[in-house]
Amino acid sequence: MENNCFNMTKLCPDADNTLGTVCIFGTGDFGRSLGLRLLQAGYSVVFGSRNPQNSSLLPKGAQVLSHVEAAQTSRVIFIAVHRENYEFLSAFSQELAGKVLVDISNNLMKNQYPESNAEYLAKLLPQANVVKAFNTVSAWALQSGSLDASRQVFVCGDNSESKQMVMDIARSLGLTALDQGSLLAAKELENYPLQLFPLWRLPIYIATGLTAAVFIYCVLTDIVYTFVTEGKDNSYRIVISIANRVCPIVSLIMLSLCYLPGVIAAILQLYNGTKYKRFPDWLDKWMLCRKQLGLVALAFAFLHVLYSLVIPIRYYVRQRQNIYIISQVKDNKTLTFDSTMSWRSDSFYSLGILGFSLYILLGITSLPSVSNMVNWREFRFVQSKLGHITLLLCTAHTLVYGWNKFLYVSRYKWYLPPAYVLSLIVPCIVLVLKLILITPCVDRVITRIRQGWERKSVHVPHDTSGQPLVL
Repeated sequence: MENNCFNMTKLCPDADNTLGTVCIFGTGDFGRSLGLRLLQAGYSVVFGSRNPQNSSLLPKGAQVLSHVEAAQTSRVIFIAVHRENYEFLSAFSQELAGKVLVDISNNLMKNQYPESNAEYLAKLLPQANVVKAFNTVSAWALQSGSLDASRQVFVCGDNSESKQMVMDIARSLGLTALDQGSLLAAKELENYPLQLFPLWRLPIYIATGLTAAVFIYCVLTDIVYTFVTEGKDNSYRIVISIANRVCPIVSLIMLSLCYLPGVIAAILQLYNGTKYKRFPDWLDKWMLCRKQLGLVALAFAFLHVLYSLVIPIRYYVRQRQNIYIISQVKDNKTLTFDSTMSWRSDSFYSLGILGFSLYILLGITSLPSVSNMVNWREFRFVQSKLGHITLLLCTAHTLVYGWNKFLYVSRYKWYLPPAYVLSLIVPCIVLVLKLILITPCVDRVITRIRQGWERKSVHVPHDTSGQPLVL
């Protein structure tokens, strides 16, 4: 077929296929998976191979030709080979002139080469139009029909018509094509699949550090202290009791860390009197991973709920209850109803239930499939306003748990405060600062700054020596 039979919506259509023909260089896992998906979508697929006779593994219905013959069947050619093997393409550069070459390759490590694979291919074949795409989609995702995998296909290239052709193919496969600009973005696209949870690293580091610190603190004040001062071995409490103390503390601190950078950003904007001054790099990174911080916090809250549910069936708890009941019977005593304790326990459980319910709501709305269904105002209402209410409820839940325990000297083991007291420091700071920021006089200034208003500095006249003039 001639090149002029191609347009933006059809790849050299023939009598048997209305969508046209697509060529694939490479018969590896990805090439075969892509060919199968293209066939299912209604395309005619031609593979270019060094050994056309060896085609037993290719999808049924696809043609296998030599590279030169296959290049003549379609204007769009997927290069499903590694960068190290690009040199063979130079042998038939004339046949590839004017073709759209879709580079789908990735490297073994980030920034492995000075330039991206797509840019290297463009230098190797300057007469072809190189487009970087499909490198973030796995062979498994193509085989599964993207029902349980990412649907996003990032596309970049210097020729807009060529990019549009590739994006049309991606959309016809049920994928979401996203234009990332010129071929200069190819390096970033090639580094993307090599990143291991880039936005999750800081939250995981924080969670790990907090968990270790709180666990050691609780073991020191509960287990080691009792053994040293009383000679009792209650190390069995580590499995449930200590774990059920660590999880809520870490969860509450991490939830407050989701909203602390927003408070810091607002304070910086008030201090600078403008929104056009860059935040520090550490604050930018902190704000970018707030979603991940919240999801990790939700995981710890969920563990806290599970641990709390098993408390009534624990041997230690049942044993203490039995001993207490027997002592009451022996002494012929009746425990009177304490209205204050009833209010305290019911409030404690109620605040926990409400806080955890909103916690789950925050987690659900952070999912892309849900957040894409709401507008910005709705998303901001849930994540910001309801988020601060969640933090308030969880903090109140902890305060009711502590009640007046902090007043008893016996609670301060080795002069160390109870662990729950430490968990309240960051949340209370966030809530107090947020309360100050939402007061009408402060909130009005922040709103104006975020709308573009800048505070003008007072101009003080100076003399020729640079000293301010006193009028």
